[in-house]
Amino acid sequence: MSRQKYLCMQRSIPGVEPGEKPSPAQMQEMYQQFNDWMEKYKNNLTDLGGRLGRGKSVTTDGVKDGPFVESKELIGGYMIISADSLDEAIEVARSCPGLVSPGSGVEVREIKTP
Repeated sequence: MSRQKYLCMQRSIPGVEPGEKPSPAQMQEMYQQFNDWMEKYKNNLTDLGGRLGRGKSVTTDGVKDGPFVESKELIGGYMIISADSLDEAIEVARSCPGLVSPGSGVEVREIKTP
């Protein structure tokens, strides 16, 4: 039986300022932590996704520019992971270096398939 897939959406948190930009040495350490995390969870990583850029909103009324700045929480990126449970998916997402940080968090949602 295949494992369940989960969508992880990185979101900015309204009213919380992001932390200071890391130094080059801190960035190097973060890349190493990220590579270690990818190795540890390689069986869970279905699609590492990425940052999201420009887009449009498609409705029955037509197409509008987006994302909309009036939204309270902006989605900055996504990733799809596979896991045996929501708790396991949360563990994978929570341990990803840089994904949960001051000013941002991650929403983990089960992907329902027919």
